[in-house]
Amino acid sequence: MRAEILTLALMVGAFTWAFRVLPTRADLSAMPEGGLLSRFLAATGPAAIATLFTASVLPMVQGGMPLPLAGGTVAVLAVFAATRSVVAATLAGSIAYGALFALT
Repeated sequence: MRAEILTLALMVGAFTWAFRVLPTRADLSAMPEGGLLSRFLAATGPAAIATLFTASVLPMVQGGMPLPLAGGTVAVLAVFAATRSVVAATLAGSIAYGALFALT
């Protein structure tokens, strides 16, 4: 393994750990509700999800977007827009992906 890749993996792991652990350890009760730190922490979750999604599907998209990936993504977006339920959207995306994968 190249040293650059190992260094990058360690840095990403350290920052992922910090973003997950530090907010649970800090006393945020005195933080103003609409303050800068509050908005930053609220935006970190969706930004992390978008980053992980991009990193995980990038290898699949390199050769063209396969039908199961497109169907699962559309199902997640559609169900979340309709219900605002992360659980329902995740299940719908999984079911759509699995069904389309089985058909292709």
